Amino acid sequence: MTAAPRKVFIRCIGIEQPLAPEENAAAQSTEAICWSYGRTLGNIAVFSQEMIGNFAAKEGSDARLLCDFVAAGKFRHGADRWWCRTHQTHWGTKADLEAANASGTMICANHTQLMNYVVSPFELNLDEHKEVGIWCSLPAALASGGPIPKRAPKIHVHVRETADAPKTVDRDFNALSLHYSQNLGLFNNTKITKVNVTPPAALEFLRAAEEGRQLDCVNCSHCGYPHLDLGDFAIKPHKKHFCGNCGRDSTWSKEAICSTPLKPLHDQFAAASTYVEPDRVLNLDEYKDCNFVVWASTPAILWTADRPQEVGIHVHVAKDGKRIVDDTFKSVTYNGEALDRKELLKQMIDRTIV
Repeated sequence: MTAAPRKVFIRCIGIEQPLAPEENAAAQSTEAICWSYGRTLGNIAVFSQEMIGNFAAKEGSDARLLCDFVAAGKFRHGADRWWCRTHQTHWGTKADLEAANASGTMICANHTQLMNYVVSPFELNLDEHKEVGIWCSLPAALASGGPIPKRAPKIHVHVRETADAPKTVDRDFNALSLHYSQNLGLFNNTKITKVNVTPPAALEFLRAAEEGRQLDCVNCSHCGYPHLDLGDFAIKPHKKHFCGNCGRDSTWSKEAICSTPLKPLHDQFAAASTYVEPDRVLNLDEYKDCNFVVWASTPAILWTADRPQEVGIHVHVAKDGKRIVDDTFKSVTYNGEALDRKELLKQMIDRTIV
């Protein structure tokens, strides 16, 4: 059997790009959102081109993506330094060169890392709908019918065509692609045409809002791309920021912040940025023959409605398969005791896989 052709590494003469589909029949050019929990991985939060990779399904957690190298200056000893935007690591050390010479392939040290992905993600144009609400979806805090399984965060979306109309979209997504008018100038890099919302970015936005962290968005001083902090970097505000798009660390913010591209998006479309506590109260003990699910309400990543957001405890109650309660309440009683929103939120985060 004839072996498949492969690139042979000789020396770096330019930016290494993934094979185009016509160069490799096994490669499939597909627009997708890819991410890994706990860290920034390439152009996943904001992206303006097609991801190229081989995907076994429409969604999954086992994607292997090709390296995508860009020049990233030089190492301290003067050697050329390259940055893999896909796997978030520098290339060009002596060990990298020796490995490339031995294998004949220029690949970064993290090239085997598996990623989560969604092929052809749900797309939403913010200019085409009267009301759009987007939240980080977490496991429930309390539910009838047994233990609540742990799961990864998701993206919950509400869409209404008019303020009083029923929701045309009301569901969770594993990732989301948002389009908006390019005249808004949200980011310094004009090549950005949309914002991709990933679960880890949504989770860190929620945590920052709930815990009062200094949240903002800093653009890279070299390439202009907005910076996304995840993992430990999203917990402690800092002034020096490392760019996941170009691999340079020359960007400083005036104040110590945690940075996310979701912040300017949130601020731009916040028609009403106030929160109100509803007057509604609920006693779940009055629904003994019903099924219920309880969540702590969370601040929206994006809320375009003219009315304030409600803060409280959100409850679904169903009887004979039909939902009879779907609302947010100021006070909810269960087994004779009032539920605490902050404690419910803690339980939700504790059940979240990151």
